[in-house]
Amino acid sequence: QVQLVESGGGLVQAGGSLRLSCAASGSISDINVMAWYRQAPGKQRELVAVIINSGRTNYADSVKGRFAISRDNAKNTVYLEMNNLKPEDTAVYYCKASTTTRSSWGQGTQVTVSS
Repeated sequence: QVQLVESGGGLVQAGGSLRLSCAASGSISDINVMAWYRQAPGKQRELVAVIINSGRTNYADSVKGRFAISRDNAKNTVYLEMNNLKPEDTAVYYCKASTTTRSSWGQGTQVTVSS
């Protein structure tokens, strides 16, 4: 079992930046993929960014060039650096960890971007 705790959300003006953190604990060695998702009010949860064990990353088209996912293995933490934020980035952001047999989600952190 993997436990995830997100932090770093908040209120920011358009054009600003935030860095989200996702601290993992538990069966960390079993994790193959870490990802950030987001869910805006009235919308489905969508994939924002993913990082696999090799270090390869992938991003949703809407955040390419603005967001960056990274990880610190020593701290068992994954980050999402968000720059040039837009009002449409407003959502609850969730961290997800996947092993070969199951996935775990964090509780989410709210990001609000004002225009």
